[in-house]
Amino acid sequence: MYPPTERTTATRMRARMSYDEAAAHAVLDEAYHCALSFVVDGEPRVLPTLHVRVGDTLYLHGSTGSRPLLAARGGDGLPVCVAVTHLDGLVFARSQFNHSANYRSVVVHGTARLVTDEREKAEMLTALVEKVAAGRSTDSRPPSRRELAETAVLALPLREVSVRARAGGANDDPVDLDLPYWAGVVPLRLTAGLPEPAAGVAAPVPAYLRPARSPWLDPVVLRGEHVVLEPLDLSHAEELHAALADPEVWRYLGSPQPRSVDETAGQIRAALDANLRGVRTPWVQRCATTGTVVGTTSYYQPDPALRTVEIGFSQLGRPWWRTGINTEAKLLLLTRAFEELDAIRVTWQTSTLNERSQRAIERLGATREGTLRSNRRRADGSWRDSALYSMLAAEWPSAQIRLRERLRPAAPAAS
Repeated sequence: MYPPTERTTATRMRARMSYDEAAAHAVLDEAYHCALSFVVDGEPRVLPTLHVRVGDTLYLHGSTGSRPLLAARGGDGLPVCVAVTHLDGLVFARSQFNHSANYRSVVVHGTARLVTDEREKAEMLTALVEKVAAGRSTDSRPPSRRELAETAVLALPLREVSVRARAGGANDDPVDLDLPYWAGVVPLRLTAGLPEPAAGVAAPVPAYLRPARSPWLDPVVLRGEHVVLEPLDLSHAEELHAALADPEVWRYLGSPQPRSVDETAGQIRAALDANLRGVRTPWVQRCATTGTVVGTTSYYQPDPALRTVEIGFSQLGRPWWRTGINTEAKLLLLTRAFEELDAIRVTWQTSTLNERSQRAIERLGATREGTLRSNRRRADGSWRDSALYSMLAAEWPSAQIRLRERLRPAAPAAS
């Protein structure tokens, strides 16, 4: 517990105040930025900046030329106040007066010192990068001596610390409870969006930037002799656009053929957004021999409760048709579905007009169950009928043998 001081003692709503050390650390650790307040030449200043907690010290990131860092160069340090707030919800009451918010906040008072030890500064910067993404410090270049010299760090001991929080619903007055107005809470959450690579980046988004998901939604790398399936990423846009630049590839699909790399990137963003929404698990297909991007494939509408998944959104560049890539890609996806995810049913859908796709699905060992009428919209706005195929877990062992046999190289003819 932090001992209350004159500056941290609540003067109103004391029930919301706490001095619990663990609670304070949790609020500080969850936040990425804070408000740093100080006085310069008799004038108040507030600076938004990044912070990281290491033990009982709060480190604040800044530039060597900034006002607070220049003021902290004196031997006595810099008196500061740091505030961090998480807004967790908007509280709607029947009366306007009782509207409120749910929140968690920490206020820290103290005297900050300028960190001059290079080792301490480097350790703080590493901790800050690790806070942004665990594992990032070993997956990026460390700062140079010049960059360290241009970076200033303030260290603030966590001694005068208070926590203030509100949780719960509307606190309506009894006389307002019969009013015909909606009351309740609108939760607010900070969530990460899709990572957007910088121009020229070819590396896929690292695992530590991908949200923790159900294994049914995790596009783990799947490797075969002919094809490698890796998580679809915006960095694949240029190669994928080139691989699928053939009207025949798009003939029966619901999406129009993209006219540019940017349009292909837009389709990739849609696939990644569908993954965040839990409806699609997208992979890019690479030729295992050359490393060339040759197409895409996906799990669609995975349902862990029913243990079912559909294989769809499969596109393969025309030069790689009938090379074993499509067969092995489906073998990898089926193996993961039945043997790793414990699926009991895998399905496919394809246009009833696409006889080539139907034959390919049948060669996998799937059974046609029927026709879904007008269940998908084509790129031109018309509706298509879809042939529905399925494979059950009980049928997988024999299907797997047939698929592996098809991929086995033919024996050389006897001389």
